[in-house]
Amino acid sequence: MIRLLIRWILYAAGLIFTAWIIPGIEINTFWTAMFACVIIALINTFIKPVLNLITLPINIITIGLFSLILNALLFMLAGWITPGVEIDGFLSALLGSVVFSVCSLIISKL
Repeated sequence: MIRLLIRWILYAAGLIFTAWIIPGIEINTFWTAMFACVIIALINTFIKPVLNLITLPINIITIGLFSLILNALLFMLAGWITPGVEIDGFLSALLGSVVFSVCSLIISKL
């Protein structure tokens, strides 16, 4: 249970780091980042697998590059759902999703 809480805090810190690095992404408070992490986890658990299945032909044609667009759109959706998170445009969402994915990869290896 403690390990889950520590990971959740690290993911929130990674999201704040992403907002600090990428212009166009704003997060009001640390608690907002914690809530946004829950929203991102729910989106990645329930919505992303369905969208991956639906967009599989496009993903095959683009050799997997459409996954970046899908991740950016889901990142924008999380920002739209979460109060206190502002994502200005698609480019900010695309860069933010890449940076947050790298942060998540590093955190998952810990």
